[in-house]
Amino acid sequence: MIIVGLPYTFKDLTTMREVTGGTPYGESCVTGGGDEARMPSNLELDMCRFQGEHVSRITNRLVSGAGIA
Repeated sequence: MIIVGLPYTFKDLTTMREVTGGTPYGESCVTGGGDEARMPSNLELDMCRFQGEHVSRITNRLVSGAGIA
C-alpha cells in the first residue's frame, strides 16, 4: 500500500484564512451536526481535487515503471 497525502506543494495547505481539514496526510472535512452542520468549503473541495490529481499522477508513474522520485 502507498499512502498519498496532500503535499505541501498545494500552496493553501497551510493557509490561516479559514479553518480546513487539509493535512499532509490527506484532505478531510469536519461537517458537524445539527445546528453546527456545514458543507465543505470551496478551498476544501480544491484540496480534494488536487489530491485526486496527485494520486492519479503517482499511479500513472508507478504503472509506467517511472517510479515516484
